[in-house]
Amino acid sequence: MAKLNRKYIDKHWLMFVIRGVMAIVFGCAIFFSGITDVNNIIAMASVFLLFMGIIDSVGALYASTKKHDWINSIIDALVDIIAAIALLFFAKDSLVSSLIVISIYTIASGIIDIFHGFLSTVDPTDRFIRVLAGVFGCVMGAVIINAGNFEIMTFMRFFGAYMMVVGITSMIYGVHNRAQEIEDKVARSQARKKSSKKSKK
Repeated sequence: MAKLNRKYIDKHWLMFVIRGVMAIVFGCAIFFSGITDVNNIIAMASVFLLFMGIIDSVGALYASTKKHDWINSIIDALVDIIAAIALLFFAKDSLVSSLIVISIYTIASGIIDIFHGFLSTVDPTDRFIRVLAGVFGCVMGAVIINAGNFEIMTFMRFFGAYMMVVGITSMIYGVHNRAQEIEDKVARSQARKKSSKKSKK
């Protein structure tokens, strides 16, 4: 069994799984839906981002009790909530404003993921997952900002595709850390048994 550094096992793995499921559902809904009304699409995006912000906030509260990377979750929550408010109140009736908000959000999320990957994550698998999602976010953000000459569903599908990738990588991250947590518990249990046998001798 590989030796684990317990410090770097992400204890709020369930938040990433929930986040991943939500992102995949939303991404599929946007990518495959035939909705053409601008207000409906923007409302869907803003509500989704608001829910993501709430999940990240809950994750930050939980992480703060464990003293484990709660600042990362706070940053994610703030970005999600600010983007949701901007879409809901300032960009809902403007295609150009919506495009700008969504592209800035996508690029910002990508940069944050890259930052988390290189500076906050030591586990090689976790780092690869976060950096991959981050690079894809930056690329898709650049694509979205240059999609202004198309109809809204075109660049929203780009956003939907990004959300599906975010969802998949988030779920992989969560499942991987859950597996690490289980492996760590098994290792601890085996260590206690060995210690108990030695003490009896």
